[in-house]
Amino acid sequence: MTKINRFSIKSANTRVTLRIMKFMIFFLFLGINFSFAGSSYSQTTTLSLNLKNKSVKDVFSEIEKNSEYIFFYYDDIIDINKKVSINVHKQTIEKILNDLFDGTNNTYVISDRQVYISKANKNKVSDLAVQDDRITVKGNVTDMNGDPLIGVSVILKENPQIGTVTDLDGNYSIKVPDRFSTLKYNYIGFISKEEIAGNRKIINVIMQEDVGQLEEVVVVGYGTQKKASIVGAISTIEPAKLQTGTTRSLSNNLIGNIGGIIGAQRSGEPGYDNSEYWIRGISTFVSGAARSPLVLIDGIERSLDNIDVEEIEDFAVLKDASATAVYGVRGANGVILITTKRGKVGKTTVRVNFEQAITEAVKIPEFLGAADYMQLLNDISSQNGGNLLYDPQKIENTRNKVDDDLYPDVDWLRAVSKDHGYNTRATVDISGGTEKLRYSFVAAYYNENGILKRDKTQEWNSSLRLDRYNVRSNVDLDVTPTTLLRVNLGGYLQKRVGPPMSIDDLFKDAFATPPFVHPTQYSSGQIPRIPERTNPWANSTQRGFERDSQSKLETLLSVEQNLKAILPGLKAKVNFSFDSFSRNGVKRFKNPEYYNVATGRDPETGELQLIVSSYGQEFLGHEQIKHWGDNSTYLEGNISYNQVFNSRHAIDALVLYNQRDYDKGDDLPYRNQGFAGRFSYTLNSRYIAEFNFGYNGSENFAKGKRFGFFPSVAAGWIMSEEPFMQPLNNLFSKVKFRASLGKVGNDKFDGRRFAYITTITDQGENGGYYWGYLADNHRNGKWEGDIGIANMTWETVTKTNLGLELGLWNQLELQIDYFSEKRRDIFMKRNNFPNSAGFANTPWANYGKVDNNGVDVTLNYNKQVNKDLFINVRGTLTYAKNKIIERDEDMGKIGTNRAETGYPVGQIFGLIAEGLFTDDDFSDVTNGILKDDIPTHTFGPVRPGDIKYCDANGDNIIDEKDRCPIGGTVDPELVYGFGANIIYKGFDMGFLFQGNGKTYRTIGRGSFFLPGSTQGATGNIYSNAYDSWTVDNPSQDVFYPRLTIGANTNNSQESTWWLKDMSMLRLKNLEVGYSFPNKLIRNAGMESARVFLRGTNLFCISDFKLWDPELSTPDNNGLKYPMMRSYSIGLQVNF
Repeated sequence: MTKINRFSIKSANTRVTLRIMKFMIFFLFLGINFSFAGSSYSQTTTLSLNLKNKSVKDVFSEIEKNSEYIFFYYDDIIDINKKVSINVHKQTIEKILNDLFDGTNNTYVISDRQVYISKANKNKVSDLAVQDDRITVKGNVTDMNGDPLIGVSVILKENPQIGTVTDLDGNYSIKVPDRFSTLKYNYIGFISKEEIAGNRKIINVIMQEDVGQLEEVVVVGYGTQKKASIVGAISTIEPAKLQTGTTRSLSNNLIGNIGGIIGAQRSGEPGYDNSEYWIRGISTFVSGAARSPLVLIDGIERSLDNIDVEEIEDFAVLKDASATAVYGVRGANGVILITTKRGKVGKTTVRVNFEQAITEAVKIPEFLGAADYMQLLNDISSQNGGNLLYDPQKIENTRNKVDDDLYPDVDWLRAVSKDHGYNTRATVDISGGTEKLRYSFVAAYYNENGILKRDKTQEWNSSLRLDRYNVRSNVDLDVTPTTLLRVNLGGYLQKRVGPPMSIDDLFKDAFATPPFVHPTQYSSGQIPRIPERTNPWANSTQRGFERDSQSKLETLLSVEQNLKAILPGLKAKVNFSFDSFSRNGVKRFKNPEYYNVATGRDPETGELQLIVSSYGQEFLGHEQIKHWGDNSTYLEGNISYNQVFNSRHAIDALVLYNQRDYDKGDDLPYRNQGFAGRFSYTLNSRYIAEFNFGYNGSENFAKGKRFGFFPSVAAGWIMSEEPFMQPLNNLFSKVKFRASLGKVGNDKFDGRRFAYITTITDQGENGGYYWGYLADNHRNGKWEGDIGIANMTWETVTKTNLGLELGLWNQLELQIDYFSEKRRDIFMKRNNFPNSAGFANTPWANYGKVDNNGVDVTLNYNKQVNKDLFINVRGTLTYAKNKIIERDEDMGKIGTNRAETGYPVGQIFGLIAEGLFTDDDFSDVTNGILKDDIPTHTFGPVRPGDIKYCDANGDNIIDEKDRCPIGGTVDPELVYGFGANIIYKGFDMGFLFQGNGKTYRTIGRGSFFLPGSTQGATGNIYSNAYDSWTVDNPSQDVFYPRLTIGANTNNSQESTWWLKDMSMLRLKNLEVGYSFPNKLIRNAGMESARVFLRGTNLFCISDFKLWDPELSTPDNNGLKYPMMRSYSIGLQVNF
């Protein structure tokens, strides 16, 4: 067992400055001061001691109280109760320890402020006398990263009195009797290792971290617990594994990386590229915040996507009721807990990371060129008996590029975007401290330059770009031996600049503009535009820019008091937080001068014949300025108790009160308050029982219903700790069963506060009341808006979880959880309500029910193959399928194939396509008259080659009533990921694959998707347009049905013809690195240095090829800022 004795500050007066940012800078310089002061500490520090008949332990404690030294030792290698006397005046630590250990079998190694105690190699004279018979073994001990381990105990297994300890460089030397001797290596936090000497004179050892020890304490709701005693469903991940590429949004690195999370990234646009994600899927049909998990950073509700991964110390996902019940009303959708970095005792360490990336679009839709576009429309028109739409000479001139001004061929997507962007990420992490004061300072910079083009002739830069600066300073101060003060200061600044319009609209306009209408800009400099259209290039580069700025200040003050004087194991803690967010934007905007499309060139001068269509502005104006923000305060007080009795009975208890106030602009302030508690009992380190509860209040309910009680119970059995399992411990290093049952709540309405209060509305001339048979009588006045429902109550989720944790050979860990969630009393507006009730707005009610079931799996395997090779393999799988049990649907849907009840949330509905019509389906092909036994298609005229639909309701008519469930849901039900890390000597390689399944979309909603459907008025045509039904190719196996000039409303219906499986497997991350040898970099003052190459989103395997399958667009046409691929080079240096 390792002993670390702490000393105290006898008195401390701390003045908290109101100038918070200066306070953060102070801590930065404080850390720098420690970093420069650390190297010479042992040479400049002297001590005076006068102790009589005191134990060795007391001597260590006295040294620690009067210095910054910390002692590390195992109980079995030193007699800490031995009585000694020592009297020295202003002596170095070396002098004191030499006197203390004189005549003993102990020695020591000093590493800055750490003192490692070990056994000395005795009988030196005997060694010399028999040196011909003894073997000298030398070697070096390092960790998995190749860093030397200082103070590793190296002993002779056959005679533990013979031993030594590694020095500052991890080197050791020991004499052993013969080649059959066994050396045993022990180090705190690492798995012990044994080596037989054999004929070797040099034995280098790589020690593997003991995951069981290092992860012994896991962050849980409102505290920490030992990993072995946890009975809730909790997933954890090393923060380093969340840094998979240069991305702003941390949420993009969760999916496939952590078991229990389902989601997808829907855009690559800088500032809006964060993923949609849900813990264990979706269990409500209400969208928005009602689905979102609770994210807590240092216990405070904050944003996941605005924290840099370098700030994170621990990351945990709480999934079942046992883990989330203490959050009560806020825990219905699961909880993500993030703990930021804190300083540790030791010398100041400085970690610097820098990464530079080149980015490109994963996939941009490809369109037909201008000549092919016009030729295709001519072919479609001819096929359907129409005239040519475009002069063949114009097509030929366009194809031969006779005159780019008059016969343009513009790929508008390429016109507004460039091939590459770039990202930059840099971080600095400074940490260290003493037993009195520990500090951590992290600063991060992230820059992303998107792929939108700019016009360098303009004085402004309208290209899309984003800059973010993160800063976090955490300080721990031991005010007294029992009082801990913590001060957290952090936040970020972010600026985003781009064109003065929605980026989605910009891409939509680029799609809507055909390639032949006009060039981006005439060669003579004029900007063309058709009045009823836009010029996408001009919108992007000629109309100014928009700047959006955000800033967030995050503070936390915590005082923890150990009350062991009253009762051992009792502690009290108070947290107070204040967060402030502000945002402002400015739009500098102008309209350029536009010209009509050139009609030709002047026969004499050759100049373009142009007419101004609209005059523009010469200077940028202030189109729009916005200012808004919010702030929140959080107060928490808790009392905890943790104690073990008779080495058999372990008790862990917690009770707390918390309150959060949130003030947003002109809205009425929000407040949440409640109580929470936890009681856990463990018997013989293997039988565990736990009870949790949350008691929360909400403003959304009437008096008497504002508070809800949300309990949970859980039990666990660590079978591997049973005596009968001890003979199998080499195989089964862990066998643990878990079960939990509990209830959590939700009070989030979809845009409605104070639902129990009736609102009164006055909307001027449009307000008042209408009555009469035709509602043609009207009277102005106030009228009822939303009707208050006094008996509205909590939406609840009953969660059940069964879990297994299995460890094999101390190398493989498997965690499997089955879960079931039953959400009841879901808030929704009533749909099935008679008009005679007289409601202007249908009232809210606790009406909906949704069940959600599934499984999540996490696998982790670590193998030290030999001293040079280490392998880590990991994988996750999450499957969640929900079902709507009850929902208030329109009367016209109830009992039909269009009813959503009984199907998953987000189920796609559409027509069932039976194929394409053939001549045999018509009694009169020319007039489109179908045979009597074929249902009448009512969406529009049909001909051979058009889509033929199934008569789902059997009424012999194809109409809206034939829509039914098709495919599945847009959001995936299955998400998985697998990867590996391989270390060979100084080289390392890692990769992560991310995949999903059971996700579908119906593409191309609306007639615009079909080539020629409106004679090109809606824009571009995808390059696969020739894969269509024609008279010469009457195939059923084509992408497009019969193409027509003008709208084809039959073929554009949402149906299984357009239903596409969007399942995919993506190489999310690939990284190759090299760590320089310590001997090479030590002279440069570096502890370690690593260079690496990294690629993200390198390739994607999917049956769908037109655009990235994760991308989401309103019209499902792929026209949106694309997902991005990156190639980066980086450097990591520790000082």
